[in-house]
Amino acid sequence: MVMRDVTLTDVERLQLAGEAEVAFEMDEETFRAFYERTARPLWAYLSRMTGDRQLADDLLQEAYYRLLRVKINWEGESHRRAYLFRIATNLVRDGARRARKGRTIEFPDAENVPAAGGSDVAERAVARTDVRRAMLRLRPRDRALLWLAYAQGQPHAEIARTLGVKTGSIKLLLFRARKRLAGMLRGSQPDAGRLA
Repeated sequence: MVMRDVTLTDVERLQLAGEAEVAFEMDEETFRAFYERTARPLWAYLSRMTGDRQLADDLLQEAYYRLLRVKINWEGESHRRAYLFRIATNLVRDGARRARKGRTIEFPDAENVPAAGGSDVAERAVARTDVRRAMLRLRPRDRALLWLAYAQGQPHAEIARTLGVKTGSIKLLLFRARKRLAGMLRGSQPDAGRLA
């Protein structure tokens, strides 16, 4: 009996594990083009949703990995993009659920905000910090709604597909999320469903 060294590639390992039929449904060229168009907005979304840049990096990789493994007949680029954002949203929700016990979010101090230039620059920096703090205190779905609608500029149908809600309810949900955010910025709502 002759023994020899055998090394397996990742694809071969997947085949041996019985997962070959779901492994990477998109060819490399298509994936690269899709990644180029979606990675930056997805990372910004994840960063705002979690408040943690390193966690956003990890979730970005996991979201693309899961997208590559899903077996779906894509209706088009917008469908694939909405599905990717939905995966990312679910990853954030799952992480928030697991981390709820004992997790606190630390906010930067207002005095640490750079005030280079004039008072106008300093006021804008403080306002951004206030908005960031308020966004982090919003419920994850409200934060996602506001980010997708106003930072990403996604249409209501795509937001609905991403978050798994009816398209007709997006307008009302956005109104309520804006109202809660405005209340926090005015100081009339101390906490409206904090992530942790």
